[in-house]
Amino acid sequence: MFLDLVENLTLLIALCWLHAMIMRYLDGYELPGKVCSGVLFGAVCVVGMMIPLELAEGLIFDGRTVVLSMAAFFGGPLVAGIAGVMGGLFRLSLGGVGLVPGLLNVAMPVLMGLLFRYLHRQHRIPFNVLSLLVFSTLMHLLEVLILALLPAANYALFLEHALVPLLVVLIPSAVLLGLLLEDVEKQRHARDALRQSEAYLQAVTDAVPDVFMVLDEQGTYLKVSTPQHELLAAEQSKLLNRRLQDVLPKEQADRFLEFIGRTLDTDQPLSIEYSMQTLAGIRTFEARARRLEVMVGGRRAVVLLARDISDRVALELDQRIAAIAFESQQGMLVTDAQTRIIKANRAFSAITGYSEAEVLGQPTRILGSGHQGAEFYQQMWKALYESGGWQGEIWNRRKSGEAFPEWLTISAVHDAKGRLTNYVASLTDISERKDAEEKIQHLAFYDPLTNLPNRRLMRQRLEQALVVCRREQHYAALIFLDLDDFKNVNDLYGHQIGDGMLCQVAERLRHALRERDTVARFGGDEFVVLLEGLEVNATEAATQVEHIGRKLLQTLREPYLIKDQVFSSSASLGIVLFNDEQHTADELMQYADLSMYSAKAAGKDMLSFYDPQMQAVVSMRLELEEDIRRGLAQEEFVLYLQPQADASGNFEGAEALVRWQHPSRGLLAPGVFIDIAERSGLIESLDLAILRQGCELLARWAQQPQTATLSLAVNISARLLYRDDFVCQVREILQQTGASALQLKLEITESLLLTDVDKAVSRMQLLREMGVRFAIDDFGTGYSSMAYLQRLPLDQLKIDQSFVRGLPDDKGNIAIVRAILSMAEGLELEVIAEGVEHPAQQDILRLHGCRHFQGYLFGKPMSVDAFLELL
Repeated sequence: MFLDLVENLTLLIALCWLHAMIMRYLDGYELPGKVCSGVLFGAVCVVGMMIPLELAEGLIFDGRTVVLSMAAFFGGPLVAGIAGVMGGLFRLSLGGVGLVPGLLNVAMPVLMGLLFRYLHRQHRIPFNVLSLLVFSTLMHLLEVLILALLPAANYALFLEHALVPLLVVLIPSAVLLGLLLEDVEKQRHARDALRQSEAYLQAVTDAVPDVFMVLDEQGTYLKVSTPQHELLAAEQSKLLNRRLQDVLPKEQADRFLEFIGRTLDTDQPLSIEYSMQTLAGIRTFEARARRLEVMVGGRRAVVLLARDISDRVALELDQRIAAIAFESQQGMLVTDAQTRIIKANRAFSAITGYSEAEVLGQPTRILGSGHQGAEFYQQMWKALYESGGWQGEIWNRRKSGEAFPEWLTISAVHDAKGRLTNYVASLTDISERKDAEEKIQHLAFYDPLTNLPNRRLMRQRLEQALVVCRREQHYAALIFLDLDDFKNVNDLYGHQIGDGMLCQVAERLRHALRERDTVARFGGDEFVVLLEGLEVNATEAATQVEHIGRKLLQTLREPYLIKDQVFSSSASLGIVLFNDEQHTADELMQYADLSMYSAKAAGKDMLSFYDPQMQAVVSMRLELEEDIRRGLAQEEFVLYLQPQADASGNFEGAEALVRWQHPSRGLLAPGVFIDIAERSGLIESLDLAILRQGCELLARWAQQPQTATLSLAVNISARLLYRDDFVCQVREILQQTGASALQLKLEITESLLLTDVDKAVSRMQLLREMGVRFAIDDFGTGYSSMAYLQRLPLDQLKIDQSFVRGLPDDKGNIAIVRAILSMAEGLELEVIAEGVEHPAQQDILRLHGCRHFQGYLFGKPMSVDAFLELL
């Protein structure tokens, strides 16, 4: 019984081994392989059942459980299903008393094998001898239980004759078959891994652009592979089994053999760089070799990978050349796309004073001088974006803070995809060149003795002034100036003294003129002055020029000290006014020259206008100016008063006004002389004279009960307020006259406060501390601002008569008046309305909250005596 089972199982195992041999040739074909495997396992079961151990008719025993369980474990559901169907059909065809247990013993090992496979793949059961032994024991115990379905007599026969052989033979057989199939499976996996490894190696070899070679110790080409055959020294087929000495020049072959020898003597990879003639021409390679740990054809060998680095070598050469060029005499710097500096050369450091370490990572704007505006840089970047480059002159700043001119060239760098990556800039310090250009320019346009513009530059500026005058409608003036009797100085004292005087004249003219004016020397003792930006009105412009001319004459009359000698001189001035392009520059210079000779002919030390009518007007104004000076000295300017009343019509004070009691022209109103006083700078003296008369009046009023409470408002000019000694002068006048500061009110116009609000506030505050009050005159007609109203120490706002004149019918004026009153109430300021001439005007003002009034309704400007009589 034992021998029969062993023989049966030996045959089955042999058939399973044959199945494994056949399946080796189906590796790589998964589905066909599984189908064939299932058929072969089924055939093994059928063969086993064809030579069974038969105890009685239809009661057979074989090794099908062993084969089917292993087919299920190693092959999976498809293989086990095919084998089980084949085995089951064949068992069905055999029939007999053991048909049902036989069929169950076909299905049971399939299910057990699949269960074992699942648990093993879930890492719940290992695959080893012990697990196989346990699995086989359980499976065959189930087989014994299934056989209990046999009739009792047959089952007893089984227990008596077949149970022990079955368990003793089949259990180890299942373990043995499992181990054999595991080894077969391992071999299959090893073959798969080997094929995969070979595929990987081949793919890597094909993908690497390098030349792959295997060379033995004698330099024989054993294997050559490359995707670029033109990188080989000869055709690939002509290299195999040939030696290096047969292909390469002797010197190069010897070098390679020496390198192969060194590689064979170490277990580390070695590198070599070489150039050789290839099918593509002379190329440079970088090779890396390592010895093979196995003999090839009985000889030692190395594996060598050679990479074509010709392009890299050329690039490195270009970079070395570029590096040498980078360290040129020109300053060079490289930035990233965000203009952060990433490299700078030594010339850059020499020019700017910054070391490379100090500027790395810094934006290029650290070099900015501020000389160019935003528009300049916008144009520069626009050119860079559009054309990829820009060059031009620019001012930058050194580390020391010194600004210097440079010639700058910038180029944008883009990558292969067109993306901006860097900017490269070269810069050259052109300070010396600019200095030289300026010296040449200076020699061409400036007088070498006095350093004043010469005739050429004056002509250019005169032509420009003609264009500006036409565009802006402002007047300009050309003044020809010639020193009187200068020839005598040269003749008597020599040209050295004469040159010294000319230099002093030039210096005096420069200091006497405005910054925008031009003074030039035409030669000898002839100077020319160009005045620009004069008044729009011809008469006023002529007056301006008259004052400047008189100032120049006075300046040039001052004694000259030259080499310890004192000299005196004078000048004659010829003036021509212009404000359009009706006359050429040559004509204007001719007119001024003629006017200058006219002044000389009139007695020297004089000025003369080209236009006789203009000369008459200027002369009249000049006479009036001199008359004002005389009138101030003779105290001809007198105080007039206009009453100020409260809401009930009671007088509470007056505004001080000025009149000129001229000895020949009678009483003159301010319109005749105020403008000339302001232009001539006499307004300050006039204001102080009226202020002193007003304080004297307040002191007299204080002596009478009827007038002791009256206040007096005095107007002051902008020039007076901003004088450094104004506060002291007011204090001195109050002390000298004995007037009460509490009754004095200074009226200022809001436009004059715009000059310097801080200075105005400080001086007003000092006077306020003395008791002086302040009022804003003509409020609403200037630049009314809540900001300065809040800052100023004010007491009163005066509504301008232009807003009162249209009342009560003008709704716009009513709205303005209401707004002023509302604002004053919020600021806790008094409001007085001037120009009140009718009761209806007073009524509407009073209706909206105004409590103080001034105007013809209460009295015209009058003398102090008339005011007292009215009071």
